[in-house]
Amino acid sequence: EPGIPAGNSSPVTQEKLHVLVGVTGSVAALKLPLLVAELLKIPGLEVKVVTTERAKHFYNAQEIPVALYGDEEEWQLWKGRSDPVLHIELRRWADLMLVAPLDANTLAKVANGICDNLLTCVIRAWDLSKPLLFCPAMNTAMWEHPITARHVEQLKAFGYTEIPCVVKKLVCGDEGQ
Repeated sequence: EPGIPAGNSSPVTQEKLHVLVGVTGSVAALKLPLLVAELLKIPGLEVKVVTTERAKHFYNAQEIPVALYGDEEEWQLWKGRSDPVLHIELRRWADLMLVAPLDANTLAKVANGICDNLLTCVIRAWDLSKPLLFCPAMNTAMWEHPITARHVEQLKAFGYTEIPCVVKKLVCGDEGQ
């Protein structure tokens, strides 16, 4: 190639895998700092987080050592026609999306195509050739409501991958999924 002296080999730079974590207003959002810390232990991963406003109630933003985006950033970024649109920039950046936890409200929104915040807009604009994993997390009574199974099946029909619930003692004191 012109401009490159013969015999000089530059080290191949390893492309990082871009993981976008979505977090919603389930009590399980308490574990966001732990989830991000564990993801960052994986070599070659770069992580960014998209949060709903309700999710912010459950974690301390100071404990999140990566870029954290919410509705406020979506609206601050765009001032005029040629400005970037954050939910589109994030979907372009990400190689994989992990929504953990996915609360009942956001599950219902996504299943029905509602996109009224940054996270649901990213999901609505998601490139279906890339993986999207979702971790439903809600009280057992909500989980067992018949509409929940319909919503989960709808997300799977879009090509998204469910990471199933676990059975444990819930924050409310009940035992269940």
